[in-house]
Amino acid sequence: MDVQGTVAPGFEPVREAFIRNFDGLGERGAAVTVYRGGQPVVDLWGGTRDLDSAAPWEQGTAHIVRSATKGVAAAVPLLLHQRGLLDLDAPVGTYWPEYKANGKERTLVRHLLAHRAGVPALDRPVRFEELGDAPAVVAAQAPHWAPGTAHGYHPHTFGWLVGELVHRVTGRSLGRWIDEELARPRGLEFWLGLPDAEAHRVGRAGRVETPESVGGLRLRPKRSVSEAYADPESLTRRAFGALAPTDENAPAYHAVELPGSNGIATARGLARFYASLIGEVDGHARLFAPATVAMARTEESAGPDRVLVVNTRFGLGYMLHGSASPLLAPGSFGHPGRGGPLAFADPESGIAFGYVTNGLQKGVTADPRAQALVRAVRASL
Repeated sequence: MDVQGTVAPGFEPVREAFIRNFDGLGERGAAVTVYRGGQPVVDLWGGTRDLDSAAPWEQGTAHIVRSATKGVAAAVPLLLHQRGLLDLDAPVGTYWPEYKANGKERTLVRHLLAHRAGVPALDRPVRFEELGDAPAVVAAQAPHWAPGTAHGYHPHTFGWLVGELVHRVTGRSLGRWIDEELARPRGLEFWLGLPDAEAHRVGRAGRVETPESVGGLRLRPKRSVSEAYADPESLTRRAFGALAPTDENAPAYHAVELPGSNGIATARGLARFYASLIGEVDGHARLFAPATVAMARTEESAGPDRVLVVNTRFGLGYMLHGSASPLLAPGSFGHPGRGGPLAFADPESGIAFGYVTNGLQKGVTADPRAQALVRAVRASL
């Protein structure tokens, strides 16, 4: 495999793991970037730009990152709180009065961020042509559990909840806020609502088979997990089906804002974003104050997840290190994307990590290729 890019001395294990992903884990095209202390120490790419073509992945190739989008989206309400514009312990209805409907009047802002709002699924899926109505549909939805009393991953509705909250507080869409306040000022290759001028950079992604085993360990999900995804009436299937199926490679899909699922990024853009949360990057002051970092990674939800049917851990908007989604270390916070993408920060080591792929495998939170790269980063420290 012809892998391009650079690694700093001591981080050679990451390059070796990246190559092995192509040789043994079904990788087709991908990139990985790692920052340490605000400086890039790994920046690698290889394979094909598109899953279904032979064109090479280039340095600036970007891809849809699915739920890794949530980690960027979650920074916005935390930054609004840091600026004194949003009270995390206020009822959502304080900012969004229509949200009080059907027993949700006691839902707090922090419940939205920690997947405790109780509205992971809708009575019927939102179709692509109805996306403008999605916030109103979520606002009218009766919760599946009393808000704040349990947690369950909100695959699609998280984006509509956070997006509408930001719009009510700032008057701007979440994608516009990210572009104006974060991406353009800090040179982040991340777009929520892809502009036409950047469309040429985006590769085509698609499903690939997950390896049967890695290092002799079989990658079979628990029966309860498999059954939940197979049952069309389960909360799991209904949550992931809150948005009706649509073509993720379509330009129209890339152009809209889905803050839970359709961010477009390079691996460098994701890693640089997380590096910016925890430290200075190229003369730009860190985004998160220490107290905000503490909020992002302080456990708000833990234990059985009513949607993912495994034990998960969430801070405010971020997945935390755990068995379902291993990150670098216990203090890491970030977010995976279904099928492969992963990005996170680890304040103690100063590491920020971004991985993007065009081959989307079956798993939701712990892709074997991403995990191999994380282990290699850990071995390099």
